[in-house]
Amino acid sequence: MIAIGSDHRGYKLKEEIKNYLRNQNIEVVDFGAESEERVDSLPIATNVCKLIQSGKVEKGILICGTGLAMSVIANKFKGIICTLCNEELSAIRSKEHNDSNMLAIGAEMVDINKGVSIVKTWLETEHLGGVYAERVERIRRLEDENMK
Repeated sequence: MIAIGSDHRGYKLKEEIKNYLRNQNIEVVDFGAESEERVDSLPIATNVCKLIQSGKVEKGILICGTGLAMSVIANKFKGIICTLCNEELSAIRSKEHNDSNMLAIGAEMVDINKGVSIVKTWLETEHLGGVYAERVERIRRLEDENMK
């Protein structure tokens, strides 16, 4: 199961990603937007992050115009490693090296096909472990020290 959310700028890409995920038999929890009518991204991103924090889902996808606002918001939540990826290599490295549990995409930065390809790549990529697991552990300790 994957949680997903977008602002109005990311609505069309979110809908296409949902279709892709469902075609892959992946259950999707959608927190909006429900149209291209302007919405505030903060509560949408918050809801996705809280669902991941609860342990009810392991991964989330957030989409806005550039992906910047959503990734900034998500990384304010303990336990979230959100990586902004507007091309496939970043999606690969975000999982291999950082074991990201959330993906942010900029709908104004990619076309629909590229956006879906980034999601596919991110989902198919595994964390490498080893020295990268040590890095993630150090990140988690830093998080514990600084996110009270």
